[in-house]
Amino acid sequence: MRLLGPLTLRRDGVALALPASRKVRALLAYLAMANRPVTRSHLCELLWDLPSDPRGELRWCLSKLRGVLDEPDRPRVVASGDSVGLDLAGCLVDAREVTAAMQQGIAALPAARLQDLATLCSGSDFLEGLDLPRSPAFAGWRVAERRRLRAAHAALLEHWAKALPPASDAALAAVEQWLAIAPFDRRAHEQLLDALAARGRLREGDEHLSSTARRYELEGQDWAPIGHAWRAAKLRHGRGAGAVPTSRFEAPAPPLPVDTLATTARPLAADATRRASLAVMPFADRSPGAALRGGLGDGLAHDVIARLAKLRSMFVIAEGTMFALAERHVGAEDAGRRLDVDYIASGSLRRGPDAHVRVTVQLMETRLARVLWADEFSVRLDDTFRVLDEIGDRIVSSIASQIEVAERNRAILKPPNSLDAWEAHHRGLWHMVRFHREDNEQARHFFRTALRLDPTFSRPYAGLSFTHFQDAFLGWGERDDAVERAYASACDGLMADERDPASHWALGRALWLRGHQDDALGELQSAVELSPNFALGHYTLGWVHAQSGDAATAIAQTDHSRALSPFDPMLFGMLATRALALLRLGRYEEAADWGVRSASRPNAHVHIQAIAMLCLALAGRIDDARAFAATIQRARPGYGVEDLLSAFRLSPDARALVRKATRALDV
Repeated sequence: MRLLGPLTLRRDGVALALPASRKVRALLAYLAMANRPVTRSHLCELLWDLPSDPRGELRWCLSKLRGVLDEPDRPRVVASGDSVGLDLAGCLVDAREVTAAMQQGIAALPAARLQDLATLCSGSDFLEGLDLPRSPAFAGWRVAERRRLRAAHAALLEHWAKALPPASDAALAAVEQWLAIAPFDRRAHEQLLDALAARGRLREGDEHLSSTARRYELEGQDWAPIGHAWRAAKLRHGRGAGAVPTSRFEAPAPPLPVDTLATTARPLAADATRRASLAVMPFADRSPGAALRGGLGDGLAHDVIARLAKLRSMFVIAEGTMFALAERHVGAEDAGRRLDVDYIASGSLRRGPDAHVRVTVQLMETRLARVLWADEFSVRLDDTFRVLDEIGDRIVSSIASQIEVAERNRAILKPPNSLDAWEAHHRGLWHMVRFHREDNEQARHFFRTALRLDPTFSRPYAGLSFTHFQDAFLGWGERDDAVERAYASACDGLMADERDPASHWALGRALWLRGHQDDALGELQSAVELSPNFALGHYTLGWVHAQSGDAATAIAQTDHSRALSPFDPMLFGMLATRALALLRLGRYEEAADWGVRSASRPNAHVHIQAIAMLCLALAGRIDDARAFAATIQRARPGYGVEDLLSAFRLSPDARALVRKATRALDV
């Protein structure tokens, strides 16, 4: 089945005649691209604009498809209850082939495979000529698929060109194809100009730069970096020594108007102090009768951009640029390449008749055209500001978490001596959350590497402080020395960036180690005020309260932290904090259940196992508690109640509960 271009179908090399009905063809294409069966009601909403009998028309369309697709011994159109799907086992669908390759990752594919995939994409757009004027939902889906597959085509061409010998005819042809579908991708222009300079084709380079500059100026974009790249390419290949500019397009660009789209992410990402860069497109409002601009969709984008920027852990493109691109009807995938950002987030919303608003959102790696994460959120539309808060929180925390995981995994795959500051920081994070002594030492090494490469980067100071915190809290080093090192590193982070919530978080933990609980709570409160989406800040507030503060507040804070980051590496601590707070409230059975959940996490350390043991003992589940006690002794022989009490700062009532539990266990 070929969906890239006009829809065609072949069996054993012979073209099959498709029904003339556009609805039947559209149904075939949609089912072919679906990853799972689709409900009949969804298909009716997608393809029909208030027909008299949508389900009857859908049955007619399915019967037509069966006549073409089904084989005597194998039905391909499969209906089960209210759902319909296609059995495509043993079939080749070009667009699905490309989609699967993108999701599996194309970075390591050989040049021949990249070429084959790029060839599948070449020539025509997705479902060329298949228009359904009275089916806006289908039209929107087709446009989204076209943009996604065009982005995949650009990514395939980019990686194919890089896999070929530099400046070869094949590489040059690949870059030219890349530019044909991504004319505002600066990296493509730079690679083409470098190849032309290497081959001595200077006139062609001048002409390309001239035409590119005119095109960029018409779009209000800054072409100066491309001009600088052309001059650098000529010097690099020995073609420009002592030369003077041959046209105005080689000179530095004149000052640009204030509304020019500034593509500033690339210069920041290219040096040793880079951060992951992100752009967030305005959310399209798909509600019937909604205005093209303004309203809830724009408000949600504004809120998400502002909240992400407050996290201070990545470079976020300003909303003015993103709204200007949306005004020009630039799609998310194209915007990501124009801005040369690492990640692009986009989404849409729809108000339903049930007084709910449903928001879909996805996060994509720009250069790999791979969707990292996608989700749908629904909330009752009774208070616009509450909607922005609730959905905004979930979107921001999900995007930040997914980017952290992607950057961490990327850093792990690189040789240690090739890491920049950003990558070394994420390599340190990978080791830090494992809670083993050897990993803690490795984390400290990588955080120090990051700070040597960029002393102004505040996040590694917070990580370094946490490694010293682990030494003190888990007994891996001399406590007083570790406490002071944790405090000093946290203070250094605050000096580097007073507005970084992670710096205040680290200082709050260090102050808690020093026994200054009120000051610790103040710093932790500052962390969540600076960034309401900072999950670790909320969790640590709950952690301090669970030991000697307000147990109810501890539960509320940890619940909020888990809502913000449901797959957090510190999830074991969030669960154990809730267990400890429930224990102080006398809710022993609940505490035991939460304690067991916390101890089952793969990186739960010995203190977490001990909390589970104590909760089980107070709930009367003595055999289970003794099983945990045996596990603790195998992991850390000689561990006793005094080790727990010296690590935590428990209130008198909590200490009494610990003593009571140990008496019940007779340990």
